[in-house]
Amino acid sequence: MIDLNRQTDLRHAIEQFYFAYRAFTDRADKVLEQKGLGRVHHRILYFVAHNPAVTVNKLLAILGVSKQALNAPLRQLIEMKLIAVKIAEHDKRVKQLSLTDAGQKLENQLTSLQMQHLETAFSAAGTTAEDGWIKVMAGLTAQ
Repeated sequence: MIDLNRQTDLRHAIEQFYFAYRAFTDRADKVLEQKGLGRVHHRILYFVAHNPAVTVNKLLAILGVSKQALNAPLRQLIEMKLIAVKIAEHDKRVKQLSLTDAGQKLENQLTSLQMQHLETAFSAAGTTAEDGWIKVMAGLTAQ
C-alpha cells in the first residue's frame, strides 16, 4: 500500500501528466482538425515518417493497435495522398508505407509544433530536469 502522503504527490503527478498531454497535443490537434484528422492520424504520420518503408505489420507493432483499429485511419491517409503504399520487392504480400511530399509537410508541421513546445519547457526547466523527465518517460514505457 502506498503511503497517504505519497498518494497525494502521485495524484498531483497524474493530474500534471493529463494537463501536460492536453497542452502538448493542443496545437497539433487544431491543425489536424482543420484537415478532418485526429491524433491517431498524427501518430501514424509520425511513425511512418521516422521508420522508412515501414511495413503495415511493423507499424501495428509500433503503435500497439489491432489491424481493425489501424485500417480506417490509414486508409484515410492513403486516400488523402499523405501516405503512399508500395509492394515490397522481396515479398509481394508485404506493403511498405512512406509519406508523400504532402504527408511529409504535414508531419513536419505537427512535429515542429510539439518540438517547440518541448524546447520551451526543457529550456525553462534546465538540463537536469530534462534528463529526469526522459528517465521518467522511459520508466513509464517499460512497465
